Amino acid sequence: MTQVFIILLRCCKFGQVASSEERPGRNRKAGPTVPDPTRERPLRADTERTVRTILETAEHVLSEDPGASLAQIAAAAGVARTTVHRRFVSREALLDAMASHAFRQVEEAIDAGRPETAPPMVALHQVTANVIQAKSGWRFAISQPQLRDPEAVAAHQRIFAKGLLLLERAQEAELLRPGTDLDWAQRVYHALIEQAILEAATSDLDPDSLAAAVVDTLLNGVGPLTR
Repeated sequence: MTQVFIILLRCCKFGQVASSEERPGRNRKAGPTVPDPTRERPLRADTERTVRTILETAEHVLSEDPGASLAQIAAAAGVARTTVHRRFVSREALLDAMASHAFRQVEEAIDAGRPETAPPMVALHQVTANVIQAKSGWRFAISQPQLRDPEAVAAHQRIFAKGLLLLERAQEAELLRPGTDLDWAQRVYHALIEQAILEAATSDLDPDSLAAAVVDTLLNGVGPLTR
């Protein structure tokens, strides 16, 4: 009888050990989480504000003096020169960041106009007004002859695709003639927007008024309405 009791006791202990091994989380502390080195750490709110201030100041300073140094930009932004150099290792890095930020602003402006869902005429006007306003604040950054930053290149490509989609919807709604070359129409559209941006810099016309002029010229040209 005693032997049977000892065997049963050993079996119970063995079951407890096996159960403990099957559920290691109950008796072991979880190891530290290993950070993923491929994930870019988000900027703190104060750091993000500082970067935005530097970019906006650089746009203003370089628009007035394209040859301005990083030290001049830092002074105008009210930050130490080391702060600018810590965020942007070179002038080219700053220009790349400006272009990337500017094209993100333009893309957000296009999306706010709902080019895929709003009625085509409404979308065409609102997108045009939004883009005129966004680009007017980043004329220097956007006018750079070469895009080096991959993010800026990708944003530029998305902007082009969204603009083409907008014109396709306008054509489907018979705002444009059926046989219109949309690639050519898009180039004309962009040229009209650039002229509107120049007009905005030298006049009191608001983006809505300029957008109305751009859309009217795009759809109706400058000839008589009836022939």
